[in-house]
Amino acid sequence: MKKKDWLYWLLVLIAAATFLTDAIQVFAPGFILRLLSAETTKTSEHFFAIVGMFMVLFGGATLQALLSFKHHPVVILWSSFQKLGAAIAVGLGVQRGVFASLALVVAIVDFLSGVLALWYWSRIRRES
Repeated sequence: MKKKDWLYWLLVLIAAATFLTDAIQVFAPGFILRLLSAETTKTSEHFFAIVGMFMVLFGGATLQALLSFKHHPVVILWSSFQKLGAAIAVGLGVQRGVFASLALVVAIVDFLSGVLALWYWSRIRRES
């Protein structure tokens, strides 16, 4: 039986938010790029939408894993890697001048999400 405590529900919220916000990135990449003060070209919009698609897939997989009856530690582990990788990538984007410093908020949220997911993974792998 899954323990549905604050950490579980916070990760459900993070996974759902990842799915929804990155769906916006898929369908309106220029809008998100402009919010982050990034260069907006057909090429940058195309590749930003592709990144968003993979984020949607990870968010959806994580949400499904969390809401299912069984634990799926491998999904949570790889989801945590995705969040940590995204944090590093966005941070590098800010450092290199690709994104405005506002994007550091996104990097910090992704980093904290990755750490929380690793914590949850360490809990559920013992139960699986």
